[in-house]
Amino acid sequence: MYCKIEPKKPEEINRCNIVQQTSFWAGVKEQQGIKPVAFDYAASDNLLHPGWLPDHHTTGDLLVLIRQIDQEHCVAYIPYGPTDEPEFENQGLFLEELSEVLHPQLPSSCIMIRYDLPWESQWAVEEDCFDEAGNWLGAPESTSQEFRVNFNTHNWNLHKSMSNNLPANTIFLNLKHDQKTLLQKMKPKTRYNIGLSARRGVSVKSYGPEQLDTWYALYRETALRNGVTLHSKAYFWTVLKNQHQYNSGDVDVRLLMADHEGEFLAAMFLVVSGKRATYLYGASSDHKRNLMATYAIQWEAIRLAGEAGCEEYDMFGVAPNGYRSHPMHGLYRFKSGFGGNMFHRMGCWDYPLDKTEYDMFLAQEVNGQKYHSH
Repeated sequence: MYCKIEPKKPEEINRCNIVQQTSFWAGVKEQQGIKPVAFDYAASDNLLHPGWLPDHHTTGDLLVLIRQIDQEHCVAYIPYGPTDEPEFENQGLFLEELSEVLHPQLPSSCIMIRYDLPWESQWAVEEDCFDEAGNWLGAPESTSQEFRVNFNTHNWNLHKSMSNNLPANTIFLNLKHDQKTLLQKMKPKTRYNIGLSARRGVSVKSYGPEQLDTWYALYRETALRNGVTLHSKAYFWTVLKNQHQYNSGDVDVRLLMADHEGEFLAAMFLVVSGKRATYLYGASSDHKRNLMATYAIQWEAIRLAGEAGCEEYDMFGVAPNGYRSHPMHGLYRFKSGFGGNMFHRMGCWDYPLDKTEYDMFLAQEVNGQKYHSH
């Protein structure tokens, strides 16, 4: 078994369905003051798949974000990476090998590697993790997760993070169907609301940075209504403009806005990367909610994604189940109406490089001083 890496320039990252592992994302984060570094990696097939022969290997790119947490220390964060998914039995072993070859390439002040894994949760395929209604009950406590993931590792050094940075639960739509079939797969109320919005004259168009102020006003209203932490207006400017700087052309960012008689009622950032489209950010007004503008804009995004050749559409974040008590139940009800399939990711996992500093870092997280880099 082996894993090898070679440094490369972030702008040389190859095309990828996951936008958070692209040269575009590297550029966005660099303009936020976070240093992006990139690598080519090669892993023997038997490192990813038990019982396979070691004479072939899998290759991929890895975007790593280096963020200072104080004047003397930094952390390495890997957003939705690595993209290659080992079989469950070898996930810990692969992460351990990758971490050990990454370690010498990282700053000496780096205290840990945090993987925000895009892989399907090992507990999302076990019947006893679902209730009778089909609601996912979630993964077991961290110690149980760590026991399984570390089981065949050498160092037993992988730790489940106390929280996830990027959404661990989402809904994927299969865009290989035609538009008629996509509509048929939706819940009747969602399909009705899409038609109602069109009949009442809501229109959706793509805009550029000239409408950033309008977007931000809607976004700020939505964030305050839902108690969500605000990104700065400069951040969204970077997202819109950066596709022409770092990006090799594989990522397309569109600001979609829905209006009625000249009044903007809803907006969203649609990001197309490889064969995947992602509903990255959304916003809506409290005014004229009876016009169902959020349904109109979502349907237009799905339609545009299909026209762009995408095979899947990522709703990017929902509650893990349909329980009404969950604070994201409203988002779950809205997004699940479009007929996709739930997907539960493994979430964030840490590989400490400096145990003393890592324990201090965890203590800060417990006290609410959380580190987020998405």
